[in-house]
Amino acid sequence: MKERWVVMKGFAEPYRRAGKKEKGKILEQVVEATGYIRRYAARLLRKQGKRLYLKKGVVLEGDLEAPSPRQRRRIYGEEVKKELKRLWQMLDYLSGRRMAAALPDLIEALERHGGRVGRGEVRRQLLKISGSTIDRLLAEEKRRMRLKGRSGTKPGTLLRHQVAVRTFSQWDEACPGFVEVDLVAHEGGVGRGDYAQTLDVTDVYSGWTELAAVRNKAQVWVFEALEQMRARLPFPLLGLDSDNGGEFINYHLYHYGEREGVTFTRSRPLRKNDNCFVEQKNYSVVRRFVGYARYDREEELRVLNELYAVLRLYVNFFLPSQKLQEKIRHGSRVTKRYDRPLTPYRRLIESAQLSKQCKQMLRRQFRSLNPAELHREILRGQEKLEAVQAAKKKAVEGDMPDGKAKDGFPTGTWKTPSEFPTPPTAPATGHYFK
Repeated sequence: MKERWVVMKGFAEPYRRAGKKEKGKILEQVVEATGYIRRYAARLLRKQGKRLYLKKGVVLEGDLEAPSPRQRRRIYGEEVKKELKRLWQMLDYLSGRRMAAALPDLIEALERHGGRVGRGEVRRQLLKISGSTIDRLLAEEKRRMRLKGRSGTKPGTLLRHQVAVRTFSQWDEACPGFVEVDLVAHEGGVGRGDYAQTLDVTDVYSGWTELAAVRNKAQVWVFEALEQMRARLPFPLLGLDSDNGGEFINYHLYHYGEREGVTFTRSRPLRKNDNCFVEQKNYSVVRRFVGYARYDREEELRVLNELYAVLRLYVNFFLPSQKLQEKIRHGSRVTKRYDRPLTPYRRLIESAQLSKQCKQMLRRQFRSLNPAELHREILRGQEKLEAVQAAKKKAVEGDMPDGKAKDGFPTGTWKTPSEFPTPPTAPATGHYFK
């Protein structure tokens, strides 16, 4: 922009003094150098350096870089900004466009449970405010709050040639039920010993997310959590897509999919974008709410699952998300287009493939939820998790003579059940699960 102003200032004086033909030639040079359209460039050239004599000794001179005073009055006052900030915190600091889509449902749910959202004109303005205006009003708060990770996946080679590969571009399902699964490690930066893992299950069509904390990567815990999460899904499970980790690529899950009629696919090795739907939730849901600490005790596992029981309702019913519709490259410039922001709940309600019984169940559950109370419960769960962490650290430091735990971190206390079969190879037929 500064280079353009330099060009405009350099040509402004010759442009005003030139005749009609010369002005046309100068204008062509300016348009080619700046990329402006002719009418806009001509207007800037006329205004730059133009002098207006008001009276003796008082002269006004045009300057393109001088800030112009705001002409329109402000529509959204401090009351709207204050209420918007409160709702923004309640919605886990969403972007403006997603928050604008979430406000109608949020305000309706709060008022249904006795909450007050502004008064009269403030409420009306909150319901019609645009996403870009929300971003402008909250820009200062976002600047104040501005603040990557390891992969613990070990390849499961046992069935890699029998489980079909599925890439990101092949996800074209127009119905709920096809999910991506992944594990998020809570090792606290040290990958030794046993520590908790969060199993993340995300529906490709709607973005519906289910979470469960498991003791480690043992197949028995992962399979047990998957069955529990399948029972909580508001739609039938049709397909399961995972990475190449041995906790997923094993005969137990493979035969389970065959028996239950669930399509089982995997991503390409070292291609995280093939699991982009669940990978995105690993940060936006798991890491944002439980952080990067090490969790390796029974108490921490219990608190994590208590927190996830509330978090799944908060995320699925009140946090809108956007899906990438197309990506177009023009040279070095990439244009991305997204659909309108919708919560997973709204996407399921609008789905023609979901049964009426499932939709009625979802509507009843939505009417029973108070987003303000859910937000308070999440904060209480996070505080409880921090308290358990602090107590663990204090106990570990008290047990060690030098005040430090062995290897700088507490050792895990969980073991995989010895009766669970984990052979290096497995027969082509037969089931481990009865």
